[in-house]
Amino acid sequence: MKKFLKISGIIFSAILLFMFLGYSYLMTKYPKVPPAPDIKISSSPEMIERGRYLANSFAVCMDCHSKRDFSKFAGPLVPGTEGMGGEDFGEEAGYVPAKNITSDKETGIGNWTDGEIFRAITMGVDKNGEPLGPMMPYMYYRNMDENDVKSIIAYIRTLAPIKNKVEDHKFNFPVNLIFRTLPTEPQFKNIPSADKKTELGEYYAGACKVCHSPMEKGEFIKEKFLSGGVEFPGPKGGKVRSANITPDKETGIGNWTKDQFIKKFKSYTLPESQNIPVKDGEFNSIMPWTFFGQASEEDLGAVYDYIMTQKPVSNKVEKYTP
Repeated sequence: MKKFLKISGIIFSAILLFMFLGYSYLMTKYPKVPPAPDIKISSSPEMIERGRYLANSFAVCMDCHSKRDFSKFAGPLVPGTEGMGGEDFGEEAGYVPAKNITSDKETGIGNWTDGEIFRAITMGVDKNGEPLGPMMPYMYYRNMDENDVKSIIAYIRTLAPIKNKVEDHKFNFPVNLIFRTLPTEPQFKNIPSADKKTELGEYYAGACKVCHSPMEKGEFIKEKFLSGGVEFPGPKGGKVRSANITPDKETGIGNWTKDQFIKKFKSYTLPESQNIPVKDGEFNSIMPWTFFGQASEEDLGAVYDYIMTQKPVSNKVEKYTP
């Protein structure tokens, strides 16, 4: 009996040692990305405008880092909150708030270098070398055109400073270890030319893929790509789910024309569509219609062209559960 207990103790100690060494290795060796690049972005009015366009539409920076008024349908932007951050996107992963990305030096990123912001956006690592949660879609941004990323930074630098202290994230175990392994060096892609509609649509459809495609172990499930059903906490309680946007004619958007697709987005630029009241307990969409509606008709049309090339998937989605 004593021999058995001794052997068991040795095995248990070895397991603890192995776990400690593994934990120490992950905490000291990851994330495996290079230091923030020593860059200084020389912005121009055209560059800032390009960054404004992306940050307020396809790159969804302002959607996540500002306040949205969910007393109204689709949660339009609350004017004056651009970049202040604070919303928690963690759910089961822990406390994962959107950072204050205004130029305030105490509570924002006013004391970050351009290279530190560039690394955060494209590699998912903050000023102190700590990993960001993948709720910040750096895995999409790292495949953008490098000049587009720099344009977004140029625009962010123009945001008025807002004092809003956002506490550091607190990841739950074991995702705190998993998140450390996700950051990698960027693999930039040149933005497709305007005549390559499908390729251009895929370039702009990053947010569509993330919210409308079920995932497993951090990868899109190929058979369910763009088929919706991804669940999110409802802004007025309950659960909301992303729509099936595959070309399936019964459960997706296969019957939509390009003109209908574009007009659906552009309708949310109208004041009457941004002021539809929603009561507690009623369905409200977290889809940032009012943000994507700012995209050009040409670019929205390219996204439609890309979506229509994808495989139709039959998946009837119940959009809301109170």
